[in-house]
Amino acid sequence: MATAPTTARLVDRYGRVARDLRVSVTDRCNLRCRYCMPAEGLPWLAKPEMLTDDELVRLVGIFVSLGVQQVRLTGGEPLLRRSLTDVVGRIAALSPRPRIAMTTNGIGLDRLAAPLAAAGLDRVNVSLDTIDPQEFADLTRRDRLKDVEAGLKAAHDAGLVPVKVNAVAMRGINDHSVADLLAWCLDRGYELRFIEQMPLDAQHGWDANTMIGADEIRASLSERFTITPLPESDRGSAPAERFLVDGGPATVGIIASVTAPFCGACDRTRLTADGQVRNCLFSQRETDLRAPMREGASDEELADLITGEMWRKAKGHGIGSADFVQPLRPMSAIGG
Repeated sequence: MATAPTTARLVDRYGRVARDLRVSVTDRCNLRCRYCMPAEGLPWLAKPEMLTDDELVRLVGIFVSLGVQQVRLTGGEPLLRRSLTDVVGRIAALSPRPRIAMTTNGIGLDRLAAPLAAAGLDRVNVSLDTIDPQEFADLTRRDRLKDVEAGLKAAHDAGLVPVKVNAVAMRGINDHSVADLLAWCLDRGYELRFIEQMPLDAQHGWDANTMIGADEIRASLSERFTITPLPESDRGSAPAERFLVDGGPATVGIIASVTAPFCGACDRTRLTADGQVRNCLFSQRETDLRAPMREGASDEELADLITGEMWRKAKGHGIGSADFVQPLRPMSAIGG
């Protein structure tokens, strides 16, 4: 087997280059979505296990020096990290400055959208699976839909555009209302993206036989709207296939991670809240950066650990194959 490259680029054995870093800033969450975690929640990381602000920004800076161009802050729920605005400002001060995005459930965004935008946040994705108050409460086990709506509006008003809404369609829960959600987003100028449900729940209850795939989502939307696919050149390395809605200019996206994986064009890597670098959302291994950093490792030594982990990236996630094993860590601990 070839040896890992020594150039300062996050390249793997298949020629893919990581330019997009997903950073989990906390594993905690203030919702209990049924497809993510049990009602009682999960054992959260103890504070000493989590990266400090200085450690997090230092590692992000190393990733940027290795060619990362976009940093997406995730969780858990990233807005629960009290120092988030300061962290955003410090990442924005890096040179070269990466684009900074965030994926959030939107609770608390009404207060923080403007300060985050002022600190350097460029864009936001808000997870919202339904606009029906009872469905939302049943799905998330919390009655917080109005808070999410307020957060979305605040993000739009703060200029964090395009404001994107991420939704998972689930059979027997919200699959009947996917067109309603699209209409709601169109009315408010939000860009909706449906994401196929993936095997990342803490309960390991994911079932491919009940998952709603991209073709079914598209068929449901087509009952009310004219959905026209954009050229493949529009997509690039982005995970979503985009469609014009009723001729445009509005679009809707579908991320078919399971039925039409885009692993061949993947440009992502991940850093967990406790300082582990993962080269794939579904990886069975991680490389620890926290311990070497706390033991005095130099930036160059940490960069070598990062590039080595990227070099080991598998060709694909393998969902659906006979030997696929769901990661031990759930999505809330890995980061979206």
